[in-house]
Amino acid sequence: PISISAPLSITASARSSSVAAFQTLDDSEGVDSQNFTTHTNGSRKASEWKKLNSKELGINSSKIAKAARKVLNGLKKNGYEVYLVGGCVRDLILKRTPKDFDILTSAELPEVKRTFSRCEIVGKRFPICHVHVQNTIVEVSSFSTRRRKFSRDLSYESGGPVGCDEKDYIRLRNCLQRDFTINGLMFDPYAKIVYDYLGGMEDIRKAKVQTVVPANTSFQDDCARILRAIRIAARLGFRFSRETAHSVKNLSRSVLRLDKGRLLMEMNYMLAYGSAEASIRLLWKFGLLDILLPIQAAYFVHHGFRRRDKRSNMLLTLFSNLDKLLAPDRPCHSSLWVGILALHKALCDQPRDPLVVAAFSLAVHNGGDLLEAVNIARRIRRPHEVSFHELLEPQSLDSQTFTDEVMNLHTSVKFALSEMTDESFVSQAMAGWYPQAPFSDLVFIPLALYLRVCRIFECVRGGAEKGFVSKQGRKIDYDSLAIGSLREVRHIFARIVFDTLFPLHITS
Repeated sequence: PISISAPLSITASARSSSVAAFQTLDDSEGVDSQNFTTHTNGSRKASEWKKLNSKELGINSSKIAKAARKVLNGLKKNGYEVYLVGGCVRDLILKRTPKDFDILTSAELPEVKRTFSRCEIVGKRFPICHVHVQNTIVEVSSFSTRRRKFSRDLSYESGGPVGCDEKDYIRLRNCLQRDFTINGLMFDPYAKIVYDYLGGMEDIRKAKVQTVVPANTSFQDDCARILRAIRIAARLGFRFSRETAHSVKNLSRSVLRLDKGRLLMEMNYMLAYGSAEASIRLLWKFGLLDILLPIQAAYFVHHGFRRRDKRSNMLLTLFSNLDKLLAPDRPCHSSLWVGILALHKALCDQPRDPLVVAAFSLAVHNGGDLLEAVNIARRIRRPHEVSFHELLEPQSLDSQTFTDEVMNLHTSVKFALSEMTDESFVSQAMAGWYPQAPFSDLVFIPLALYLRVCRIFECVRGGAEKGFVSKQGRKIDYDSLAIGSLREVRHIFARIVFDTLFPLHITS
């Protein structure tokens, strides 16, 4: 058996390829799949470890982003072992586009830094390298760094496995630090081998999210994993294992230990990458919406929306329509989904004529030409969605009254946004509808984001913006959308509102 004190770094002498023998991802040879069984010491059960041929799994190396490929090739050329790890391996197996690519290497971080001209070491508790390739940052971690973290965080392991070689043990110990089994896969794109030490492939087959270590231990060690569990399940359409589901619900309040910047980042991952509707449903189901977005949770309670409800409503439909336009590699800026929340809250507070809402979104789209927006809206003859409590029956309004109603809606949206960023208001959001709800005065929307969302709507009151040219056509500039271009954000906002008010499945 390999003792717990066995060396855990892959040294230069153990490098599998020299510079002379270096092959790029495009010309490396594959290997046959092989399964092998080992036994572990201590209380862990014997488990089947697998080395799988990536081609047989359907992984296409051409799906690896160019930036990640450049980093992999740079390290491999210098003789280091390199692996893709985490969610990107899972997504490649599922034929999905990974949001990003994480690389693990036998190189020490200073060696990684010397390999690339634009690279810095970041992080104190768990340092990694950020390698800059054009406009992309590729994260690279080292076996040696993860070895030190393992020694601190996984001290309850009673011993190493029996019957495996040192490299397998090194890879195993790295995988044991992952959050979920489906993220515990390791892919060598040169040998074309996927290493599965934790049963991740079986959980992918079962569409199941479960933690690597006991869920209570995992979430208490890092409460951000609770939000990652929600995000992964929502994005993939997976379910939680029973133990994981129980711990997500019971430890939901622990996410308040995270700083507001981290909470905003996690919420953005859920709402801006194409799985917002499913994320909101899961947050509601497991009691996290009550803590993170109490105003929206109060809306669900007010309208009798049960935790496991399969029905939809206007809030979910707005985000469902947003999801149709986004993907993990085509996200939107956070100002867009915050703006959607503000509009929806304004309509909850005071239901409106759907044509007034349409005119408001048109005025946002065209940069504040309210006369044009009202004239177009008054000519709409398509039937609206009648099931939403937030919409009134259309009325026959003269031009001035119509314009006044649009201006009033603008005021309501701005007021709703102010309430969403008011800790006192947020803390009382659930009190009237669900007194048993956990107290939360959480506001994670920073001032800069609040002002950015205000900028989206201010044209409605300020009049046509000089020099602003509204977006024409349906093609989306995703690079501009991701950085929050007003033109692109306003275009998508109006499109989502129209698709929600006047869905194509309704005919007159």
